[in-house]
Amino acid sequence: MSGARKRILGWMMFDWASQPFATLILTFIFAPYFATVVGDPVKAQSMWGYALSISGLVIACLAPVLGALADGTGRRRPWIILFSCCLVVGAAGLWMAAPGTQNVTLILILFGIGLIGMEFATIFTNAMLPDLGPRREIGRISGSGWAMGYAGGVVALILMLLFFAENDAGVTLLGRDPAFGLDPEMREGTRSVGPFVALWYVVFIIPFFLWVSDGPPRASQPLRDSLLDLWATLRGLPASPSLSAYLGSSMLYRDALNGMYTFGGIYAFGVLGWSVVSVGVFGIVAAITGAVFAWIGGFADRAFGPKPVIGACILVLSAVGLLIVTISQDSVLGIKVAADSALPDIAFYICGAAIGAAGGALQSASRTMMVHQASADRMTEGFGLYALAGKATAFLAPFLIAVVTEVTGSQRAGLVPLIALFLCGLFLLRWVQPDKDMSRS
Repeated sequence: MSGARKRILGWMMFDWASQPFATLILTFIFAPYFATVVGDPVKAQSMWGYALSISGLVIACLAPVLGALADGTGRRRPWIILFSCCLVVGAAGLWMAAPGTQNVTLILILFGIGLIGMEFATIFTNAMLPDLGPRREIGRISGSGWAMGYAGGVVALILMLLFFAENDAGVTLLGRDPAFGLDPEMREGTRSVGPFVALWYVVFIIPFFLWVSDGPPRASQPLRDSLLDLWATLRGLPASPSLSAYLGSSMLYRDALNGMYTFGGIYAFGVLGWSVVSVGVFGIVAAITGAVFAWIGGFADRAFGPKPVIGACILVLSAVGLLIVTISQDSVLGIKVAADSALPDIAFYICGAAIGAAGGALQSASRTMMVHQASADRMTEGFGLYALAGKATAFLAPFLIAVVTEVTGSQRAGLVPLIALFLCGLFLLRWVQPDKDMSRS
């Protein structure tokens, strides 16, 4: 294997290594389990929303600054190592989330540390994307990376469901007790998702550090100069209408997508009465379609550009959001069904497949679009701004969900704000011009 191909594969291995945090902890295993720890699904959804809001604010404040500092030195690997440690420590600590624990606040803090670590590590690895191949191939490489990440999430999720995560009867999807003698009564199988994700990351991040380098070093830029460059970039945003529009658009639609991912499991647990195992199977369906369509979306990106891919995905996700809020245990699309009907469950599985498909292609194309918008010599800063855009209002979707859920006492009503966020993001996308050189001076 050539050095260039090994570098691309090593870069993709970060997606494979890190995706299980999002798939298993943020969405399909730990998030719905957290509702059982709290005991009240509505209260759990609110607490989870507030934890995500606080973590999002931390990421939004620090991402552009860290990006500017990294661009000032040309070194990204040390930052990736630092935040990888945060991911591992935060994930592993979730083992302490025993049923009835009084340390709920500590659990949420550990979750926040892991999430912040994953997000910051992603910023620095994304900034390496333009160095992996010619500009025309970036969309395909990005799509293949997202597909590889989803595949890693699928494999990790299947392993958790088969051997560890127990249902209400105390058995895994194989109908057996959790592996290694883990106690199902104390939910040790499900709680092991944290250490499992941490170990997965430690093992599979190795090829990244072996094969992906920072490239030629550059003269270190003083901290003050890096921050002044960042300030100049922020002040210059009004003079870059395409970049400004894209940051605003992605800020809204990514926030809505993250809301769908994050609260999907809690929603299914509370509204449809699903078990953790059922939510996990739902996650497998979503992750498989995500992997397939992230890969397909990469080729569509190369053929048509990222903007049409992003627009189409937003429309699909908006329609899915409308469908989800009409689903309950006794109705679909507002139409009553029999108490023992499987139609609500089937409809929600279909929604999960659609969310995975559109979400995978959307995230891949969004990463490519940022490469088109950012200045080549300030790429980490550009992805720092991208993270800022993603997190500046990252508190908004969880906060709106938390508040609307709390005020209405309805999980279904709590998801309505996501539809508005998608449509606002689509509106701003009309001013984005991906085919022009939008580099900043």
